This record gives sequence, C-alpha cells and structure tokens, in this order.
Amino acid sequence: MDRVPEFWDWLAAMGQRGLVKAPREVYDKVTQADDALSRWLKRNREALLLAEMINGDLIRRVIDEGYAPDLTDVEIEQLNEDPFLVAYALADPEQRRVVSTERSRPSARRANRRIPDVCRDFGIPCHDTFRFIRELDFRTDWRAQQ
Repeated sequence: MDRVPEFWDWLAAMGQRGLVKAPREVYDKVTQADDALSRWLKRNREALLLAEMINGDLIRRVIDEGYAPDLTDVEIEQLNEDPFLVAYALADPEQRRVVSTERSRPSARRANRRIPDVCRDFGIPCHDTFRFIRELDFRTDWRAQQ
C-alpha cells in the first residue's frame, strides 16, 4: 500500500463509481484482521461494500451445482466465502465479474474446486488481478515523475 498509493486511491474511486464492490461476507472476513488492508477497507467501506443481500436460492444453487449437492458440514466450512462471490456475480452475470488469485484446477472435486472453475460452469467471467487492472485501465504517472 505504501509503494503504490495511487492504486489504492484508484481502487476506492472505482468503488465510488460502482465498478468495484466487495460482498459483505468477503468484506467482513477481511476486516476481521488488524492489518493495513483491513484498515483501508474500513476507511473505504461506503465506496467498496456491495449494498445487496445474497439471494439464498443462488447461494444454494452455487453450492449444489458448483461444488456438490451433498457436501458435509466440514466441506461447507472449507468453502469459506467462495460461493458468495460466485452467487453475487450470478445475480447479474452480464454486468459482474469475479476477481480471484486462485488458479484453475479442473480436476479438483467437491469443496476443493477453485473459483475460476465454478465461475466457468456458471458462465461468469473470472479474472486474475492483472486482467482486472488492465480492463479497468489502472495507470500511474511514474514516467512523468522522472
């Protein structure tokens, strides 16, 4: 955060414009920590928090069809917030994307499935951080500073 503060300002501005949002479940999980990212998210809550409640039918569909319909309680806990990300995107797949650092692993099954593979099954675009930055056209002016 201290190396490229322009990125964090830009990210907050993208949130203000409605182009970047974090679902409440993800926001709550990340802000439990006491670190720089958590503090930054808390300061930018209004801009970045998705003001929407999860559709229970969509979350159930993502779990049943994206992972397995008969997951154990231990497996469901292992999923963390992943199904929520997919379900929020599934609520508006023409307009929403999921950004994840996970890599596809098509051979994974049940609770071990990866976000990009579950998104692909539902026709939801899933981008890594670099594609996300390119698509929203983040730039710094470092050349002008030389």
